[in-house]
Amino acid sequence: MTGARLTNGPMDMTGRRILVTGASSGIGRETAILLSRLHAAVVLSGRNEEKLGQTLMRMEGDGHLAVPFDMNAVAEIPNWVKGLVERTGPFDAVVHAAGQQQTSPLTYLSSEALDGIMRLAVTSALMLARGFSQRGCASGNASIVFVSSIMGTVGKPFLSAYSAAKAALSGATRSLALELAPRRIRVNCVAPAFVQTEMLEQVRGMLLPEQFEALEKSHPLGFGTPLDVAHAIAFLVGDTGRWITGSTLVVDGGYSAQ
Repeated sequence: MTGARLTNGPMDMTGRRILVTGASSGIGRETAILLSRLHAAVVLSGRNEEKLGQTLMRMEGDGHLAVPFDMNAVAEIPNWVKGLVERTGPFDAVVHAAGQQQTSPLTYLSSEALDGIMRLAVTSALMLARGFSQRGCASGNASIVFVSSIMGTVGKPFLSAYSAAKAALSGATRSLALELAPRRIRVNCVAPAFVQTEMLEQVRGMLLPEQFEALEKSHPLGFGTPLDVAHAIAFLVGDTGRWITGSTLVVDGGYSAQ
């Protein structure tokens, strides 16, 4: 995405520092780029250093930083956040976009696979919130946005573990919103349906052409793009979302309206 930097208005992020996980691809990448166009200083995180560098090259403005980190290392997250703050100063927002969709029939679902799905989707989010809420890590009026999924609300075969994890994330959001409100930290989720990312291409590879076409038709507005979700995230992070907390914003092209 290229274009003139976005200026003025309630979504202007001038002077704000934002941490974005999962910034090496997909929704995380487009969110980081959009926030840079809105004048934020963005700290990018992801497992793939090369892909983080590719994201960084597409961003606009100055003050951005790429810091590789594996969110599966959940016990290390609070100290990692503290270390970032010592390096950059407090954050005004955290966007947690790290994650992956895993399809597994119940017959083949192992406890190890389930633990992995929950660790990356839920445990990492809670540890990130814990790290962000440490003394001196968040600014006076701060925001957390988790990237959940519409699959936490609706059902689909072979996604029971993934759906359970995303539903748990939405539930945690509501409780965190109440717990952190006295500290002026808002907590929200976005819940996209199928978006044109590498994950969707993996789904395409597992389906017959007519099945994939039916999947697209199940979205009345068609498949979304990572930027569609990034706009919703920016809305929640910015002053436009100053009176919103504990909410899950559905961004699904009408998928769940049927």
